[in-house]
Amino acid sequence: MFSEATLARFAREVAKYPAEQKQSAVMACLSIAQQELGWVSPEAEQAIADYLGMPPIAVHEVTTFYNMYNQQPVGKFKLNVCTNLPCQLRNGQKALEYLCQKLGIEDGGTTADGLFTVQKCECLGACADAPVMLVNDRQMVSYMSNDRLDALVSTLQSAAK
Repeated sequence: MFSEATLARFAREVAKYPAEQKQSAVMACLSIAQQELGWVSPEAEQAIADYLGMPPIAVHEVTTFYNMYNQQPVGKFKLNVCTNLPCQLRNGQKALEYLCQKLGIEDGGTTADGLFTVQKCECLGACADAPVMLVNDRQMVSYMSNDRLDALVSTLQSAAK
């Protein structure tokens, strides 16, 4: 199910722990799987459970506990907009609404071309830079005014070509 490169990354993560504690690498393996597949499918959970020698339900519990794991397919660019109180007070909700309107989708939706998924998220820990967003669970962007949102969408659209 996974590429040789992904399996090698799994092995590097597992090597960080004593052999009898290899299940400790479950979060890293889920993240790596998501990077390859774009989301964590039930089949991916099963394959990770088999790889780590743990019950599939234990992997599923981790997947469903943390909101950083996509449990369904998402767009090429997943845009998480913080709407917690500090961001809310500095237009976080307005940024979310503007982005959804601009892309023609609802919160949690994916554009018809599969390019963007937009969803609200919990605190990203950069309250002074509000409103903030996380792009593809990796890159934080700050001070997201409408102009900056327009520029971000344009940049990502260009990068996708």
